Amino acid sequence: MGRIGKEIAGQIISFVGLVLVAVTCGIPMWRVTSYIGANIVTGQTIWDGLWMNCVMQSTGQMQCKLNDSVMRLSNDLQAARALVIISLLVGFIGFIITFVGAKCTGCLDKDSSQAKVVIISGCLFIVSAVLVLIPVCWSAAITIADFQSVLTIETQKRELGASIYIGWAAAALLLLGGIILTTSCPPQNPMYGYPSYPPAQIYPYAGPANYGPVYVPPSSQPYTAPGSYAPTKPYGAPTAYSARQYL
Repeated sequence: MGRIGKEIAGQIISFVGLVLVAVTCGIPMWRVTSYIGANIVTGQTIWDGLWMNCVMQSTGQMQCKLNDSVMRLSNDLQAARALVIISLLVGFIGFIITFVGAKCTGCLDKDSSQAKVVIISGCLFIVSAVLVLIPVCWSAAITIADFQSVLTIETQKRELGASIYIGWAAAALLLLGGIILTTSCPPQNPMYGYPSYPPAQIYPYAGPANYGPVYVPPSSQPYTAPGSYAPTKPYGAPTAYSARQYL
């Protein structure tokens, strides 16, 4: 997969995960309490969320009430409020930064600068995934412990709501998108230009230190040629050609 394809895939996956984090934060289904009395008509379902609690009757009527005070929530839901909101902010910042460093946008000229910005956005998505994973797992652990406890009344036992499963899916998508973006590195070798060769080794000069010209007086002996320039192989005279008669 090319660099542009990896960046687009990471952006899409991270955006879907960010939307799921917003859904997890909004819907009041962190804990679900089902109670059915002797008569099926009196059955009701209670939904506990970060911002409101809802009661749904078996007749289809639903009543919701906003949580006026944070102190009325349990410890895990109080921490979930803060961590999920911080996760949304960090993920949104990371999603905006991806457009700055993406190769298809061209906001930055150098490939190294673009890759660094994309890697930073991927790290922000990973942090966002961890921030949403902590409250979801914490709330799920407390819900399961209360459900299995023998001290909990049968009508007060709670089950995992849809927000827990959506939060796990959102954390997985944010982690996957962040890992894809952090692996978007620039090419190590230049694409254009001549290849770089190592510098040549320099050897020291071992000759005399005096580099001045040396003059030699001319010799008084006559010059004699070192050899004879006469051909060593005799060549015969060309043979006479007979006269031809031309008509």
